[in-house]
Order: sequence, then C-alpha cells, then structure tokens
Amino acid sequence: MLTRRQTLTSLLAASAALAAPATLRAQQPHANPMPPELREALERDPNAPVLGNPNGNLTLVEFFDYNCQFCRKMVDDIPWLIGQDPELRIVFREWPVFGEGSFYAAQAALASLGQGKYWQVHHGLMRLRGRAETASVDRIIRETGLDEARLRADMEGRAVADHLLRSHELADSMMLEGTPIWIAGHEAHFGEISRPDMLEFLAKARRDLGV
Repeated sequence: MLTRRQTLTSLLAASAALAAPATLRAQQPHANPMPPELREALERDPNAPVLGNPNGNLTLVEFFDYNCQFCRKMVDDIPWLIGQDPELRIVFREWPVFGEGSFYAAQAALASLGQGKYWQVHHGLMRLRGRAETASVDRIIRETGLDEARLRADMEGRAVADHLLRSHELADSMMLEGTPIWIAGHEAHFGEISRPDMLEFLAKARRDLGV
C-alpha cells in the first residue's frame, strides 16, 4: 500500500487560487481535480527533459535534487519503469533545494541536454558517493565527454534559468515540501517508493485518466 500517497486536490486548489483564472477557482466537485493549465505546465514544458516514450499516454513527473538520498536510491528505477511500460513518458523537474552544489549540478545536467547526454549526466550525478559540489560535478562532466566550453555557456543560458525558475514556481504554488515528489494522474507521492507500489501508483493514474 502507498502509505505516503496524498491526493493533489488541496495542492491544486492552492495553486489555482494563486495563479489560475477565476474559472478554475470555481471548479465543481465532479470536475477534474487538476486544472489543465497546471497539467500542461507540469507535463509539457519544452525546457524539461523527457525520457521514455515522448508520445506516451501517461506522464510521470519527478521533482528531485541531486543531493537527495532518496532520489539517488531510485535513479535505477527510471530505466526499469520505462522497460516495464512502453507508453510511459517521464518528465524530470530539476528542483535544487539543498544548496549551491545542488544548483550547480542542476545547471550542468540541464545544459547537457543540448549535447544529447542528459541521462548520462543525470545518472552520474545521482550515483555520486559524496555530495554534488562543484568539484564532483565537474568530474562527471569530464567523464561524460561533454564539450565543456559549450556546456558552461549553456549553463548560464535562458533555457536552464527558465526551467529552474519554473520548478520553484510550480513547487511553491502546489506547496510541495521535500524530494522526491512523484506526480501522475491526479495524485502525488512524496519520498521513496518501491517498484511494485510505483506500478500501482501509475496504474491508478491510468484508471483515473481513462488511458
């Protein structure tokens, strides 16, 4: 059983009250609990990395930090999930909340998108033995074989800045606390989740969405 699962209804109501038009604030009880504008922002941000099937019928969103021990423990579950579910698309929401090292790591990972090596950098950072800091992140950059000059320019680019700002805006509007946060369908789960429970979580999302 998912003992730490919580419905998104209260979180989404808060976000709608903060940022959505009046029509969303006046939802009826039978209405879809996730405003379409919020789903679009979570699932279809062009600056967010996507793994799995880009045209899949179910999206799993992860908010994470490279210095989060529970995020690290689940990094190898990502390719496993993709192998289990050919219709799953996974959206990565870089949300650096554990200091400057986390922020630097998130910048580097997002910048690697332009060189087609996001997963390699992401996986390398999640597998670090110690904290993600400037020196350890730079080591992953070198090991991944990235064009460092291009990467450092892209780290300061608009796309990276927009992604990180949007992550904080979304997290604040939904009153998210801690990492990892997993969102699928109309529900969210906070913290580590076993593979069987994740499959149950995704199956329920599919039932709720009718896909």
